[in-house]
Amino acid sequence: MKRGVYIGAGISALAIGGLMFAFAQSHGHTGHGAGMHKHDEATMPGLIGENASAKESAELALMFRNFDTITREVENLPDGIRTVTRSSDQAVMDAIVNHSIGMIDRVGQNDDPKIAIQSPTLDMFFLHGDEIQSGVEMTDDGLVVIQTSENPDVVAALQTHAAEVTDMADRGMAAVHEMMMDQGRGH
Repeated sequence: MKRGVYIGAGISALAIGGLMFAFAQSHGHTGHGAGMHKHDEATMPGLIGENASAKESAELALMFRNFDTITREVENLPDGIRTVTRSSDQAVMDAIVNHSIGMIDRVGQNDDPKIAIQSPTLDMFFLHGDEIQSGVEMTDDGLVVIQTSENPDVVAALQTHAAEVTDMADRGMAAVHEMMMDQGRGH
């Protein structure tokens, strides 16, 4: 079965990537820097956003708890990225698609969910969402997203973020902890 969804403005790989990274980082963390609390795997309080719905937080939790079912391929393009994201678990795949579509809309409306902990690259996307062109297609292979921009800073952020998310999908919390430490956001 092949269904296509094309969206001319907004974001989708960021949607998957952005908040997957956010929910991955929030695995038990409730704030930034020295004020972070200990891990809380049951409630994942870091997934709660100042401007995120309970459904969005629940989808993030589902994806995080089942990150080992998620695979991603990323191709850096001269002006952006092409990603393919899939899950061996249908509920997780549905959450990925729902989350992606929701984030496309959020970026287009400059409606940052303000998840307690989210990748700093999302700031660039919410500042420059109107400069990102996204094409999204759901295929038998997974969610295919192509995102491009004429702004070289946005292109760099797209590529950096895609790599962060893929690392998290590949290595789980070890990758998340390393990213947080590299950003000076220890726990």
